[in-house]
Amino acid sequence: MAWMAWTWPTAAFFVTIAALLLLMTALAVLRPETPRVGILRIETTRGDRLFISLLGSAFLCLLWLGLMGPPLWGALALCLIYAAAVFRWV
Repeated sequence: MAWMAWTWPTAAFFVTIAALLLLMTALAVLRPETPRVGILRIETTRGDRLFISLLGSAFLCLLWLGLMGPPLWGALALCLIYAAAVFRWV
């Protein structure tokens, strides 16, 4: 595994993504959903909203790195607020 720099934050990131995917799968099995129309005026499911929140969070983190620098704790807070807003209103 020397081809990639595995660190604890990297492992935590991938474990979190895997846990989110497993959670969404379990929710889809246990509580089937119907698509809903939110502020974007498109039908979205929980999986769509997860994808939108992860993609937007990636851009927020890149923007934070470009403007503020390496400590990403503030970006993490913004990403959590953004994800909550996406799941609530999109």
